[in-house]
Amino acid sequence: QVQLVESGGGLVQAGGSLRLSCVASGRIISINDMGWYRQAPGKQRELVATITRAGRTNVADSVKGRFTISRDNARNTVYLQMSSLRPEDTAVYYCNIHCWVRGAGRDEYLEVWGQGTLVTVSS
Repeated sequence: QVQLVESGGGLVQAGGSLRLSCVASGRIISINDMGWYRQAPGKQRELVATITRAGRTNVADSVKGRFTISRDNARNTVYLQMSSLRPEDTAVYYCNIHCWVRGAGRDEYLEVWGQGTLVTVSS
């Protein structure tokens, strides 16, 4: 019903920048919260940042001041601008949305995850 396509991951040196994008498509009526999570090897998935439809953000302390989340509601897209990257930011980054979709019989409220994009920061 809903597909998330992430892009922008890759290998970068410490101190560098990357911009992740996540585009949602499908039978979407509206998207509420959008966000990014990450999972490093051997660790649990953790919140990086979320943004409401109105633009209110919540950013993890570990990335505050370095990462910025934004969204384009017209394009069903969420972005994560990452700057001053550190080796400890190395992880698979996952896009997450909460949305209303048009179902066969009635509308449904779903939480959807992307497939993940790998960010590797070398020292």
